[in-house]
Amino acid sequence: MTTRMDGFRKRTRRKFKKNQSQKGKVSIRNYLQKLDVGDKVSLTVEPAVQTGMYRPRFMGIIGTVVGKRGQCYQVEITDIHKKKVLVVHPVHLKKVSDSKPSSKSKSASNNKPASKSKAAPKSK
Repeated sequence: MTTRMDGFRKRTRRKFKKNQSQKGKVSIRNYLQKLDVGDKVSLTVEPAVQTGMYRPRFMGIIGTVVGKRGQCYQVEITDIHKKKVLVVHPVHLKKVSDSKPSSKSKSASNNKPASKSKAAPKSK
């Protein structure tokens, strides 16, 4: 009986497939992007670059940058109920914008003039 061959990229053909418009050279901007500690990032794999790739089961998860190790970044994610730290190359990370409303928009909405809820009675 032969042993089963379970490699790192087993059953990932659909996950790592690129669209026709995305094929070609890897963007140097994504390859050399700088991230700060505390940034929220999405794990999006770049199949053309194998170095610094994470396990395919973590694809699409949003994590927080905790530190840097060489060229790669340490990203903390929550896997079910455990916190895990992955070492990921920046080409596989996409910065996520914060969806929190800014303090300016809160203060602007609070400064609206109060409207009168009851109309004055008409005199006859």
